[in-house]
Amino acid sequence: MTRRSLLTRLDKADLALYRRAATSRTPVLDAVLPRLTSSANHGMLWFAISVLLAGGNRRRAAVRGLASLGVASAVANLPMKYAARRSRPELVPVPLPRRLLNQPTTSSFPSGHSASAAAFATGVALEQPLLAAPVAVLAAGVAYGRVHTGVHYPGDVVAGIALGVGSALVVRRVWPVRPDRPAFARPAHRPAPALPDGDGLVVVINETAGSGEQADDVEKQLREALSQVEVVRCAEGDDVADCLREAAKHAKVLGVMGGDGTVNCAAGIALDAKLPLAVVPGGTLDHFAGEVGVREVSDVIEAVRHGSAVEITVGSADPDGRDLFFLNTFALGVYPELVKEREKHEKRIGKWPAMALAMSRVLRGADPVFIEVDGQPRRLWTLFAGNGHYHPAGFAPSWRERLDDGCIDVRLIDADHSFSRLRLVAAVLSGRLGKSRVYEQRLVGSLPVRSRQGGLRIARDGEVSDGPGHLTLRAASDKLVVYLS
Repeated sequence: MTRRSLLTRLDKADLALYRRAATSRTPVLDAVLPRLTSSANHGMLWFAISVLLAGGNRRRAAVRGLASLGVASAVANLPMKYAARRSRPELVPVPLPRRLLNQPTTSSFPSGHSASAAAFATGVALEQPLLAAPVAVLAAGVAYGRVHTGVHYPGDVVAGIALGVGSALVVRRVWPVRPDRPAFARPAHRPAPALPDGDGLVVVINETAGSGEQADDVEKQLREALSQVEVVRCAEGDDVADCLREAAKHAKVLGVMGGDGTVNCAAGIALDAKLPLAVVPGGTLDHFAGEVGVREVSDVIEAVRHGSAVEITVGSADPDGRDLFFLNTFALGVYPELVKEREKHEKRIGKWPAMALAMSRVLRGADPVFIEVDGQPRRLWTLFAGNGHYHPAGFAPSWRERLDDGCIDVRLIDADHSFSRLRLVAAVLSGRLGKSRVYEQRLVGSLPVRSRQGGLRIARDGEVSDGPGHLTLRAASDKLVVYLS
């Protein structure tokens, strides 16, 4: 069978299916599908659903769905429609009540509505499988509605669905899906006291993290469940570090509610005082609390009551391993500025899209840093170090499988290669940074870093500050005991 005869047969089958759908008698669908498929014009239906998903863990699903939709829509409505230029179906067999008020005039192949619907549904399903069914039903309704209303052939819709699913998988390659499970850590060797009524637990609440109402709610839950707990509120203008140090002087267990920077500060003070740490979720993103497996205030309450805890490794940039701690990540070069810019947008659009936006803005006027890495002179855009092995490889590390492996995950972005800035952006956006010549990754036990320009601008767990010119990245001397039920 020749290619032309195959295409002719497919075209005839497509037309036959279209006519069968157009002449079918379906009063309920006639009333529902024209409105449903029209609601997806310009992606408005999916944007509306994204607003509904904007809270909590579902925000990532909304962002992934919209990112997938953006890729599918761009491919379907520009190169593919321009290349195909297929005429729209004849409306004669379609009953008048089904027809859309505004008939599209662009190429029929592929269906842009179907591509966007499938891309959004697949993106949401990758992040939140429990939402897959209701979103998929809407997407299927939008897709079939394009045939039912007479604006597309079935083949256009099938091609659109395939394009949408493929677009979501491409986005997943660039922005991998984070596993919905906490990182592993061994049970603590040092005993963590069980405090059934909270006597000896001092929780410092950073009111600038999250919202004031959130702080009020957390305090209420703690006091209702643990009658003897002491709660210290740090308002805007108070020194959180001073509040934590004062709390550590008379606490059996140091508790903290705040963002990752606040938790980082509390971890260092807990290590110095040899106290276990109770991390209370309540910050904006709660990266560390989420990784350790504390998702709700009730999780830490139960752990403190029963004395259940794990032991984790803490990273250090101090040559002696006793200071400059980081629970999650450390960075120097342009990365600290990228972090600051990313945080402006991260809550609204998600981590990877915010990083891409920050990169486009920061790299335009950035200068590389000159440092010695393990005794070798290097000219780098940035040096990133993770406390433990991070995934995925590339510029947006997002999760760890373990919190106790004791290694440092170092990633270097070289500035010496020709067009290194352009190569970096292209590699990140294509999801191929791990194979780029400007990128280097290694897992180390210890790594000395020395500046040729004096002090360094560093970021630890998202908090940017000035650091010394001589650093050693390694695991801290002591383990941190963290309550976990």
